[in-house]
Amino acid sequence: MKSVDYLNWSLLVFHELDSTYESSKQLDILLESFTTSFVDNETDFKRVYMSNKTLSGIILNSNENLEELVKFVRKTNPKIPIVVLTENGSSNIPLQILNSINLVINIFEDSISFLAGQIELEIERYLEAIKPVFFGKLMDYTQKFKYPWHTPGHAGGLMFMTNPIGKMMFDFYGENTLRSDLSISVPELGSLLDDEGPVKDAESNSARVFSADKTYYILNGTSSVNQVIWKGRVTKDNLAFVDRNCHKSLNYGMVITEAIPMYMIPRRNSLGIIGPVKLNEFTKEYINKIIEDNSKLTDEQKKQKIKMSALTNSTYDGLCYNVNKIKETLNNNVENLHFDEAWYAYAKFHPIYKDHYAMTESDNFIEHPPIFASHSTHKLLGAFSQASMLHVKDGTKDKVDFVVFDEAYLMYGSTSPQYSMIASLDVSTAMMDFSGKELMNETILNAIHFRKRIAKLNKEYASFNQWFFSLWQPEKVLYNGILTNFEDVPDKYLLENQSCWTLDTDNNWHGFNDIEKNYVMLDPIKLTLKCPGLKVNGEYEDIGIPASILSNYIIDRGVVNEKTDTYSLLFLHSIGTTITKQEALIKVLMDFKKDFDKNTPLVEIFPDLVNSYPEKYSNKGLKDHCLDMHKYIIESKLLELMDKAFQIIPKQELTPAEASREVFRGNIEHVPVKDCMNRVAGVIVVPYPPGIPVLMGGEKIDENSKSILDFLLAREEFERVFPGYFSDIHGVEAFIDNDGVRRFHTMVIKN
Repeated sequence: MKSVDYLNWSLLVFHELDSTYESSKQLDILLESFTTSFVDNETDFKRVYMSNKTLSGIILNSNENLEELVKFVRKTNPKIPIVVLTENGSSNIPLQILNSINLVINIFEDSISFLAGQIELEIERYLEAIKPVFFGKLMDYTQKFKYPWHTPGHAGGLMFMTNPIGKMMFDFYGENTLRSDLSISVPELGSLLDDEGPVKDAESNSARVFSADKTYYILNGTSSVNQVIWKGRVTKDNLAFVDRNCHKSLNYGMVITEAIPMYMIPRRNSLGIIGPVKLNEFTKEYINKIIEDNSKLTDEQKKQKIKMSALTNSTYDGLCYNVNKIKETLNNNVENLHFDEAWYAYAKFHPIYKDHYAMTESDNFIEHPPIFASHSTHKLLGAFSQASMLHVKDGTKDKVDFVVFDEAYLMYGSTSPQYSMIASLDVSTAMMDFSGKELMNETILNAIHFRKRIAKLNKEYASFNQWFFSLWQPEKVLYNGILTNFEDVPDKYLLENQSCWTLDTDNNWHGFNDIEKNYVMLDPIKLTLKCPGLKVNGEYEDIGIPASILSNYIIDRGVVNEKTDTYSLLFLHSIGTTITKQEALIKVLMDFKKDFDKNTPLVEIFPDLVNSYPEKYSNKGLKDHCLDMHKYIIESKLLELMDKAFQIIPKQELTPAEASREVFRGNIEHVPVKDCMNRVAGVIVVPYPPGIPVLMGGEKIDENSKSILDFLLAREEFERVFPGYFSDIHGVEAFIDNDGVRRFHTMVIKN
């Protein structure tokens, strides 16, 4: 029982108080060598079982509640040993229950040591069965206490014990973490790059669990996953058809492969939320037109088929595409289809997402090319940071030559992989395989409860003619043929019916007026919080709370959101989100409202901001500050300028690869953005929010694309008016010029 003791596992025993003295005494003797938790009623049993994930077995009395308790356990754990105590044998136990339990024992028969041994064997079988393939081998190897004469140099942590600073690290991370930090010199664990041994078995298991034909573990993040996909399938002068709302690693993928890009333009609603690409942009007619209209292409190049089409799924705000709709519309007129699902690795594990993820198992008879999916397994599943997966599904006709594709993989794989990261991918897979649907059920239900709570608070405040925050979600849902308030629809219905979350024009809560039917759904666990100030139809409100102010407020109070837009914030409701975490967010939102309504002095709210810029923020209250910024956003037309900027695809003077070559040759100038008219961008320019490139390397700002320049200059002026609220714009640096004015600067190609 060493492994059980080491992991501190325990038995849960349901033992009713009315049991005879003798049976209770005998049971105590039987279990004295085990760590046990005793309960004597059904309520406590269920509470302990659900909260304690280190249970190694269940012991139940043979009573009238037996069938219900066994079903309750088996609903979430099909493998944990269930032992039934009886004095009359198994004749009174229904057959379906006998098939669901492991042992029936009479504690007055056989010796206590024999019965304890039987239980012990069941526990050992269970713990061995649930060990993930690679992580299990890693644990076993670590417990062999071998002397390492190989890398890494800290030698299982011993190096850290030679120095007080190192000892601090040893104590913080713990001995197992350091002794399991191994190298490729350990043949028992297999090789990530050679695709052999337990590592290969773990990747094969992940492919099965995520419904892929092949899965690769990649340890330097999904940025590398994206580049492996492109490097393995795209080469110089191939045509690429890319969602403009894509991660910058895809843009770098185009630089590395020297592909020639053309773009899909995602919709944006009046709140500034990035919406889906139009479905008709996947038609052969549309693709042929953008190829024909591209003046950079030669006649010979225009005869090519699109080599790679890439789409972000889901978007930051949780819009998920119906993949089968896209496959049908594409009709196999691109050679490869890539879904960047960095934030969406859990979709396979709940029916609410049916058809809306890359590796969907449904309707695979639709003809399609090879499909690739990038998963940041570390983002919303349980892997360590930078641990990601690359999933591949063969085309209905075109199959991937994995011997060739492996060459691209090897270019990005380290010869010194971090084994704990591999283990975390293995464990994430095993967790979702074991109880993924149950985990997602609970997560989605908790997100629904939070959504309802915010909706009810909003209505309660409105009844007193007061403002509160809301969520970007359906206000009403079609339930029993009637449009019903979201908060009044039963949880179970919202959990089980995808139609509640599907965008359509008849129930336009989302602000995308021309949305296609059954094309896009909202992910229930992506929570976009709307601040007062801007309606979904684009009308401004009298009271306005810019989201950057709210974001700073909640961060100072220990709540950190994922993304901040102009009047909205994104919160990710993951498997690890607790009710306490929800309550902390609700409390801080209510605190903000109190401080706003009282116009609490800014020096009490943001003392560092006031101390840094006293001439701007002294003697101001929180309400003053919010309304000043809200008024400025309206009068400067900042959002209107943003919207225009993102509707333009500038003229492509150079491909991203050509522009990159000029940058690394030093054939560039650093110039103020105000002087960028008629200049060609050297690097990608991505303002956050919204996180979409306004300029790609090689694109030119001219009269046709002047709206991009107008927007960037408006952002620059905003930061001068409201110091301390500085932008995160990839490709742009801000600093004080010789005339004392803070300006944006970027790289352009020399004329």
